[in-house]
Amino acid sequence: MSTGTLLAIIVPVVVVIALVAVAVFLRRRRKLRERFGPEYTRTVEDADSRMAGERELRAREKRHDTLDIKPLDSGVRDRYTRDWTNVQDEFVDRPEDAVHDADRLVTSLMHERGYPTHDFEQQLKDLSVEHGRTLEHYRAAHDVDVLSTRHEATTEQLRGAMVHYRALFDELLADGGRPRHARA
Repeated sequence: MSTGTLLAIIVPVVVVIALVAVAVFLRRRRKLRERFGPEYTRTVEDADSRMAGERELRAREKRHDTLDIKPLDSGVRDRYTRDWTNVQDEFVDRPEDAVHDADRLVTSLMHERGYPTHDFEQQLKDLSVEHGRTLEHYRAAHDVDVLSTRHEATTEQLRGAMVHYRALFDELLADGGRPRHARA
């Protein structure tokens, strides 16, 4: 076989392999963006490079897969709903206490679902895999909770924290009712 014939065969094969590799790479990136939502952008911007950020997100997925995240039965969901109503009612007379209680209730719900709850930064990473779109709510609420422990949060900030906690609470509670295989 001549060199020209070999090149005529090898070059298109290499081009096809390169195109397939690029397509696979772009598909993986798109899936990460879809899964993590705004957390994708935040993680990539905080990383040294896009590749490092995406590697971090894939590591989060792998860790998340090892967790025993479980759905909640209806009785447990009803109890958490009642507890949330009590926390909201408490806000009128004791807003700082209500925000602290909301934080504890959300943490308790995460624990009940199977998320580790000992380290806030790890909580964020673990939650980001399935709750990336509401993670900013959790961050904002937590920041106000920290402020309120020093009695530096305004009533409006405390009210906002309750709204933010509610967003994650509702998602965790609703997601808790679906079987694991039904989640995306």
